[in-house]
Amino acid sequence: MACRNFEDIMDDPSVQPITDDLVLPFQIEASRLRGRMVKLGPALDEILTRHAYPEPVARFLAETMTLAMLLSSMLKYDGIFTLQTKGDGPVRLMVADITSVGDIRAYAQFDEEALAKAADDVAIAPAPALLGKGHIAFTVDQGPNTERYQGIVELYGKTLADCVQHYFRQSEQIDTGLTVSVDQETLPDGSKGAWRAGGIMIQRLPQDATEKVLGSGDEDAWRRAMVLLSSTTGDELLDPDLPARDLLFRLFHEDGVRVWQPKALRFGCRCSRERVSDMLSSLPRDEVQSLKIDDGRVEVVCQFCSTAYHFDDADLDRVYGTAK
Repeated sequence: MACRNFEDIMDDPSVQPITDDLVLPFQIEASRLRGRMVKLGPALDEILTRHAYPEPVARFLAETMTLAMLLSSMLKYDGIFTLQTKGDGPVRLMVADITSVGDIRAYAQFDEEALAKAADDVAIAPAPALLGKGHIAFTVDQGPNTERYQGIVELYGKTLADCVQHYFRQSEQIDTGLTVSVDQETLPDGSKGAWRAGGIMIQRLPQDATEKVLGSGDEDAWRRAMVLLSSTTGDELLDPDLPARDLLFRLFHEDGVRVWQPKALRFGCRCSRERVSDMLSSLPRDEVQSLKIDDGRVEVVCQFCSTAYHFDDADLDRVYGTAK
């Protein structure tokens, strides 16, 4: 992926910028801090509207997806990156994953009754209110014959972004700054429209002995970057008419911003009828019979995309190799 000066891209009429559903890598030249910016629009809205999630769950899952995009884009991998939270709160499980080619999907499991009881606490500290006690895990799976990487840390902080920063402090010892915003567009009649999300992450990598002598990545540069990052507003992150590169220039132009080509993101589920058939064949047929619905067919619904797969008795005969 080619690295280019911000000004070069701005002045190049042949470059057609991706304005939504993207990850944009960048570097702050003065301090050599590296970062990523994510803007999610139609892909995020498609994922969330496939489920009838209550607003707090949808909002929290959107934040999970945004963080997964930011984290995965910092890694070089060929496979699947997964961000997962597990807790004893109303939202028992959240999973977001992204393939190395940019396909994203996500889902949440929650207790509706417990969620209603926690409503008053969500605005104060959403992570403890929704997730309770538990852990957050990051997994990189590059397929068979490769070692699977996983990092796990306890849930700690008021927001999910706080929990991620805690992970980097405790497990990776990498200074990390994060800002994430999620909301639904408000339509002219006052009703809620499509979901949008945006986020920026900046990291200061550990220095080697030479860099320490030269004094690169000093504390003043880091503090300045964090002050500028904290000045970003939710409206800026979510504005569909404000391209990611323009916002980065607005924030860091005095220190120089070097950007790479953006990576496009899109909704993409890996479920298929064949995979569901393979799953059913691994279960006892008597157990599968219990999945039948009123019309006598077995129904399996994908948790990620809500696609329903149906199998009648003839289909099950083929699954179990008993067709005549």
